[in-house]
Amino acid sequence: MRRHHWHTPLCPGPDAALRSWLTETGSLTARCIRHSQHFAVRLLAYGKARPLGDEANARRAWVREVVLECDGRPVIFAHTTLPCNRGGRLTRWLAGLGSRSLGSLLFSYPGFRRGPIEFCRLDARHPLYRRAAQLGPLPAVLWARRSLHTLAGQSVLVTEVFLPGIAQLS
Repeated sequence: MRRHHWHTPLCPGPDAALRSWLTETGSLTARCIRHSQHFAVRLLAYGKARPLGDEANARRAWVREVVLECDGRPVIFAHTTLPCNRGGRLTRWLAGLGSRSLGSLLFSYPGFRRGPIEFCRLDARHPLYRRAAQLGPLPAVLWARRSLHTLAGQSVLVTEVFLPGIAQLS
């Protein structure tokens, strides 16, 4: 896989509406709920897998993929990676989430520390773009962001890929 470059801060490119979603410092789940009549998290995959080349040094990780839907439209494809190197509270919580939002946990449980938000433009060469493409037709480029959330010595990398439906929520 070609290494895509993640940047902080966000470079010029996305329009103002998308920029506001990309730079949101609060919970995207809460914001989606405020902007829709019906919010749902659809679990696409969960299990042990090899992390992507630009994600982690671990050989194996717990990988969770979901799509956030507002009023039946997919708006965000989320990919979460937690190294398998040891168990802990975060490992147990991630395993038990099912179709609940990880964001609702990250922003409500005291003790989580969030690292800087990084941004990237993804195209069809990136595996996350290809996974998101399974949800429907996509433009040539998607914007994504990621950040590391840490609790009690464990860190989970959360990557959010913004789908075309997000424009209808602004």
